Amino acid sequence: MTPTQLRAYSAVVRQGSVKQAAAGLGVSESAVSLHIGQLRKELGDQLFTRTAAGLAFTPGGLRLASRATELLGLQDRTVLEVSAAGRGRRLLRIAASSLFAEHAAPGLLELFAKRAADLDVELSVRNPAHFESLLLSRSADIAIGPHPGAPDPALTSRPVMNYRVILTVAPGHPLAGIPAGPQRLRDQLWLLGPSAATEAGVVPSILRRLGVPEDHQQIFQSHAAALTEVKRGKGITAGLSFTIAQDVARGDLVHLTGPQVAFDAVWHSLLLAGDSTSPAAELSRFASTPRAIQAMMRGAGVTVGHFKPSIHVTLWS
Repeated sequence: MTPTQLRAYSAVVRQGSVKQAAAGLGVSESAVSLHIGQLRKELGDQLFTRTAAGLAFTPGGLRLASRATELLGLQDRTVLEVSAAGRGRRLLRIAASSLFAEHAAPGLLELFAKRAADLDVELSVRNPAHFESLLLSRSADIAIGPHPGAPDPALTSRPVMNYRVILTVAPGHPLAGIPAGPQRLRDQLWLLGPSAATEAGVVPSILRRLGVPEDHQQIFQSHAAALTEVKRGKGITAGLSFTIAQDVARGDLVHLTGPQVAFDAVWHSLLLAGDSTSPAAELSRFASTPRAIQAMMRGAGVTVGHFKPSIHVTLWS
């Protein structure tokens, strides 16, 4: 099997037809058909057949589709790593949820990158629903975001940081200073960051739990942009408590009161199982340390000695 053959086959799987695959690759249909024929001959499997409803894949064809994506991702990663190694550099590719990437990643990655002068860090904002496929295809080395649920056995997860999402409004908003029940919350205009547009994560979970209609949701290009509109009294938002604390203290925002106005969640790191020595594994371990949590909450420049995490002790008699 050659990379060209696998790339042609992956395009057919992705596009659902040889014609569209050829168009996407910028080659002729006969060239794609030739590559598919060579794979069929080498593997002794038909891989797929054409039906009235489209392409029907054999069990072997489905397995090859998964392996092709993984092998091509590994090839791309190898090219990048060899190029970086030639320049005396290592590359760490991080996929992150939008909430983590905007608020916690800058401080964490600035501090982590200082630990290794030869490390290049590449951060991309991705839908958490795609984390597993990105890691299994070697398109990313580590993913950080909401809890992955039941991850693939080939992957392992580690808690990174506990955080709280709170609901806030401007001081002049109708809900400021009064208990906000579910019905009142559902009736409001919600101004939200891009994390609300994904399936997984604490913000989509809040919207589903409260039953907020889609026509009551406005999604902005960043969580900061949504917060700016909230400060103007135009709606309600769900934001990280440690990023909003100063606005609440200054009186620019008001923390809502009621039974469902604060929600606890945990960011997790996800990477390939058995990976214990790579930069990705090092970041996974480092991200949950007190110094890293300080950097995520307050920036990499804050002195660690000034960071005092809260400790709650309960005594039973």
